Amino acid sequence: MTTVKWSPAKRLRGTVAPPADKSISHRAAILGAMAAEPVRVRNYLHAEDTTSTLNAMRALGALVTVDADVVTIRGTGLRNTTELDAPIDVGNAGTLMRLLPGWLAGQEGRAYTLDGDASIRTRPVDRIAEPLTRMGATIDAVDDRLPPFTVHGAHLRSIAYDLPVASAQVKSCVLLAGLMADGATTVVEPAPSRDHTERMLASAGVTVHRNGRHVTVTSVDELVLDDITVPGDPSSAAFLIAAGVLVGGSRIAVVGSGTNWTRTGFHRILERMGGIVVGELEEAPGDGVVGTEPAGDLDIAYGPLTGTTVEADEVPLAIDELPLVALLGCFAEGETIVRGAHELRLKESDRIATVVDGLNGLGGNLEATDDGFIVRGTGGLKGGTIASHGDHRLAMLGAIAGLASDEGVTVVGMEAADVSYPTFAEDLGTLLKG
Repeated sequence: MTTVKWSPAKRLRGTVAPPADKSISHRAAILGAMAAEPVRVRNYLHAEDTTSTLNAMRALGALVTVDADVVTIRGTGLRNTTELDAPIDVGNAGTLMRLLPGWLAGQEGRAYTLDGDASIRTRPVDRIAEPLTRMGATIDAVDDRLPPFTVHGAHLRSIAYDLPVASAQVKSCVLLAGLMADGATTVVEPAPSRDHTERMLASAGVTVHRNGRHVTVTSVDELVLDDITVPGDPSSAAFLIAAGVLVGGSRIAVVGSGTNWTRTGFHRILERMGGIVVGELEEAPGDGVVGTEPAGDLDIAYGPLTGTTVEADEVPLAIDELPLVALLGCFAEGETIVRGAHELRLKESDRIATVVDGLNGLGGNLEATDDGFIVRGTGGLKGGTIASHGDHRLAMLGAIAGLASDEGVTVVGMEAADVSYPTFAEDLGTLLKG
């Protein structure tokens, strides 16, 4: 376990590009393996989670080659995965664990077991099991809800499924299964969530309809994807943005970050708090599906913040960045409140408990609620020690807190950041030298 002390920074200056988008990299690998023709993916994220996805695709029969700048995937097609004698190891990749069963459910007459690390075994899969069971597959899980679990493929029937909670992972799982089902499959979202799967499917020639909160796909015989270029990850960029806003005298540029409107909820929250972030962000397109992923450059500067309230309808579009909202709230004037974020308790760690306890240990004044937290701004943080609990977001949160704190922060388990952002320390080092 790696322990790193992050000392207070005088200022941050310079230009940095965030790593490739993790969500899009996962989807590019999975859909590439489902495709009938080879797919070349440029700027694929090479991190622990996304490597688990490439290895899973290899296990299922795809040929995957990794060059310096391009990952080439020669897939099996929709219905011709390789039968396996051993479980598929998803590592710590929750996205892989929840998306892949959608494809496996359509492998009629074949069964696949998915397992992962200790953290993944605590993350529920009942929300994907319910719709896949309704479509005709069978899911056998520990206590009917936990990994390891086995997906028994079947001839699938189409359904209309109302998501109980907005979730891009569950939505994507059902849509992937819908490609192999009879007829048209519809997912009804209670609130918008990330739309990367819909965009990628549309670009692959799948008929995808969006009408309000209804997303519908029709079955296909094959997928044919064009080459994919993965933009920078907005969730990783958010940590750099928060550092630029919190460290006095800072002025930084974050280049090539994805600006998909379903991924920039954090930016809108930060701007409401008074954060200085300048750049072109995609506007919500309304009905229909946009087939391309936008990217752009952002300029960030230090400035004072005021508290805000994040309501439940904003949570799905900022779910991975809500720990940063808690950190910003520590430095803001007044209270910052997050509601409707129970999903945080089901991440790599219970992010409500770990964030509240962690920031309180650094001098913050936070209170956990059942579905969020209340932050009473104190103008800053003293510093201290925070444990990552094996959670990459918490490790990076501690680092940013250290740069903005009075006395610095020691992060225990800093290596957890490698799951999504292997060059995190290097990129912060570039800004510290600027």
